[in-house]
Amino acid sequence: MVDITHKNNTLRTAVAQATVAVGSAETITAIISKNIPKGDVFEMAKTAGLFAVKRTSDMIPDCHPLPIEYTSVEYAILNLEITITMTVKTIYKTGVEVEAMHGASVVALTMYDMLKPIDKNVTIKDIKLQHKRGGKSTYKDDGTPFTASVIVCSDSISAGQKEDKAGKAIIAKLEACGVTVDVYTIIPDEVDQIQEQVQQLQQKGNDLILFTGGTGLSPRDVTPEALVPLLDRQIPGIEEAIRNYGQERMPYAMLSRSLAGVIGESLVLALPGSTNGAKESMEAIFPAVLHVFKVLQGGKHY
Repeated sequence: MVDITHKNNTLRTAVAQATVAVGSAETITAIISKNIPKGDVFEMAKTAGLFAVKRTSDMIPDCHPLPIEYTSVEYAILNLEITITMTVKTIYKTGVEVEAMHGASVVALTMYDMLKPIDKNVTIKDIKLQHKRGGKSTYKDDGTPFTASVIVCSDSISAGQKEDKAGKAIIAKLEACGVTVDVYTIIPDEVDQIQEQVQQLQQKGNDLILFTGGTGLSPRDVTPEALVPLLDRQIPGIEEAIRNYGQERMPYAMLSRSLAGVIGESLVLALPGSTNGAKESMEAIFPAVLHVFKVLQGGKHY
């Protein structure tokens, strides 16, 4: 199975449809009046569909077992066709579109099985995903990509004694989310240089300014101290999300001092300097954190 351990639990919804076509109006009448020899077609098929949704991972090898938190089955009759609509919801790390399609297909197959004794012309068609929610949106309202600057704060890396890996991990995640990185620089972990970088990048107009390094407990780790006086507003929720995500994976994440806030219309983040710490921090908040720009513009709130 695909590795989803890096993902966050979010609300996932999927709606799938299947269509059962019968051979005569008499079959439709028998379904509605519940005169089918094998029983109530709609209720039996619905029950089978609910079981199918919950057992999808047993049937489809690459599907993850996941908690199903809501399932519904609706029917619509038009002439000789019955449309089945299956809705599935979960709060988990991966989507439920296969579960919804599996459920819809088993509802249709159950209907076929129950109707075949009275109608030899029943067919199943158009099993499809109608829509799903929980996808990614990484573009501004005007369709242009977000832009970002990545600054590595490290005395040893700036002196050429070590290779930067954390900054490159951050860039890889940004680019995977469709964010354009147009500044990448390495500076010593010094208050004046950090503050100077922020002022320069603000004038450049980047949407995101990301620092990595200098968030530990050593007296030389000064990135948060350098940034706090410059922030118009701190965003504790982003910091909490980063720390909570890391704590679930490594018990020492509680010692990191990640920082998040806004300066003007720019989101400023200070992330850990370790490669894993930087990777996990990015996984914890991207791409969802980009919603902050709608909030700053007075648009949607969470």
